[in-house]
This record gives sequence, structure tokens and C-alpha cells, in this order.
Amino acid sequence: MIFEAVARAPRAVGALADELPVSRPAVSQHLKVLSDAGLVMCRIEGTRRIYAARPEGLAELRAWLDQYWTNVLVNFASEINDNGRESND
Repeated sequence: MIFEAVARAPRAVGALADELPVSRPAVSQHLKVLSDAGLVMCRIEGTRRIYAARPEGLAELRAWLDQYWTNVLVNFASEINDNGRESND
């Protein structure tokens, strides 16, 4: 929910907490995790921190997932082929 909110429009922690059924400290914790993962970025405007989605982070996540699933599917196909050979022997 938090990532979707900042993906729609950049927001401060307080604005996010007002929109969501979680506390401000919980929103801050979620944003820290998302920031550490490279999925959101923060800019400072006066005393507020404004969070926004980081498109590059999503592209990096997508590339990792694509690579992961490619490896899983290759291994699965190899396992199926190996089992097929064993049943023919």
C-alpha cells in the first residue's frame, strides 16, 4: 500500500500516515526498507522528507526477478528431461 501510494504521487510521511491505517512510525519503517531496497527515493523540502517511487529500482527488481525465474524454469525443464530419460531406460 505504501509503495503504491508513493508511486501515484510523491508524499511526505505524515500525508502517507493520514491516508493509511498504520501509524506514522510504521510508515517511516516501511519507507526505510523500501529506500534501502532502492525502490523509493527521498528529497528534503524544508523540514519534510518527500518520498517518491524510484523507477530505476523497479527496473532492477524486474531484471532480478526475470533472471531468477529464467533459472528456475531452466532447472525445472532439466529435471523434467532427466526424469523422462530415467523412465525410458
